[in-house]
Amino acid sequence: MKEITVKITLLEDMLGTSSADKEIHETYIASKAPDAMSTAEEVAAVGVEEVIEKAMTVFPRDKDGCPIVWDYQIKGMFKDACGMLRKVKGTKSSNIKAYKKDIDGLIFVTPRKIRIDLSGEMSTLQRPLRASTPQGERVALANSETVPAGSTLEFKVVCLSDDHIDIVKEWLDYGLLRGLGQWRNAGYGRFSYEVIA
Repeated sequence: MKEITVKITLLEDMLGTSSADKEIHETYIASKAPDAMSTAEEVAAVGVEEVIEKAMTVFPRDKDGCPIVWDYQIKGMFKDACGMLRKVKGTKSSNIKAYKKDIDGLIFVTPRKIRIDLSGEMSTLQRPLRASTPQGERVALANSETVPAGSTLEFKVVCLSDDHIDIVKEWLDYGLLRGLGQWRNAGYGRFSYEVIA
């Protein structure tokens, strides 16, 4: 078993992913969290009364009101990175067969609530969402809370198999290209990282 401490520094703004509507969050999003300790804990963390709008995504908050990401969001980013890098010959990820199962059962992120140390003021970003539906093209407006580039997150990654440490670093390297949070395809949430001894 090996453990590393990782410090992520955002190179681009990162968008919030939690619904500001507590009812939607409670009945759908928190219930789908793969390893959430309790739905009530997550719903309570979304309690950002100043920014509640049904169409807005926000960052959950800790007891001090600071924005956080959940541990399982980091694991989700690992799954996204591994799923893509498996398609690239010669990567360490290309040798993992049941990668989601391995990440769920052999790689752990702590603490549960990962605080975002802000580099400046939070803001919001509005953008159009386009979809092709059987009824034709649809456009809606999405609104997300953002944390600024330069903000940092620090967490530990525990790997039950020593071989996974280098693979985790490969996934973190991928964060420079793909990022964390919403709208990663547009470059939001991209980050650099360092392993702290």
